[in-house]
Amino acid sequence: MRKPLIAGNWKMNTDSQSAAALARSISDQSPGYGAVDLLVCPPYCYLKTVSAVLAGGTVLLGAQDMFHEANGAFTGEISAAMLKDCGATHVILGHSERRHILGETDQAVNKKTLAAHQAGLIPIVCVGELLSEREAGQTAQVIRRQFDGSLAGLSAELMAATVIAYEPVWAIGTGKVATPQQAEEVHADLRKLIAERYNAATADRVRILYGGSVKPDNAAELLGQSDVDGALVGGASLKADDFLAIAAAGTLLAGDDVTRPQNA
Repeated sequence: MRKPLIAGNWKMNTDSQSAAALARSISDQSPGYGAVDLLVCPPYCYLKTVSAVLAGGTVLLGAQDMFHEANGAFTGEISAAMLKDCGATHVILGHSERRHILGETDQAVNKKTLAAHQAGLIPIVCVGELLSEREAGQTAQVIRRQFDGSLAGLSAELMAATVIAYEPVWAIGTGKVATPQQAEEVHADLRKLIAERYNAATADRVRILYGGSVKPDNAAELLGQSDVDGALVGGASLKADDFLAIAAAGTLLAGDDVTRPQNA
């Protein structure tokens, strides 16, 4: 069984003090959520701060993006090695906001994905359609195009070590959310694509997260779908109680009780 992953994308939010406090609150309560993996992704400038707070605990640290080159004259960019030096184990790539606001292409995401693996980071590669594409019945074609382009050139082992996040763009920060059936349909299609390119065993190992206005009140229904292996959480990850309530839904669905530590 795939272990659920609950990842918090803090985006361009928090300051040093609030980032540390948020990380501390999540870390202090994390022992009660052993049935899921917990991951937080603060802004670059707070990675070291959050890493220090999480040290010795079980909560994982990720970044929100990276550049594909290892070093050089690339003003303003961050390499995979720099992220690892800050304590990161994961990195989000191809988030819809980077694709549709900053013009990032599948080919750029692919270069980053390969570079992340080469450096030993686990990439969380995001795919998802626009509202106009869904309304035109193009969801499956868009997902296949992004899958083929963003995840090209991976061996079966690297594919198995990659996390995919399905983010319908129309549900990012809008308060709208895909129905559990809509989410499951796309997740199942993604797993079929992996099986087509590799094999069923590889497809069964890949964790596919849902991202798009995941909140405590819809988490259980979304995470209850057979091909949904966790959540990439945006706004709700900025409040420890909300983030952990989503984690609790994953924990219960994984068959464990939530046991909060005595000092929580």
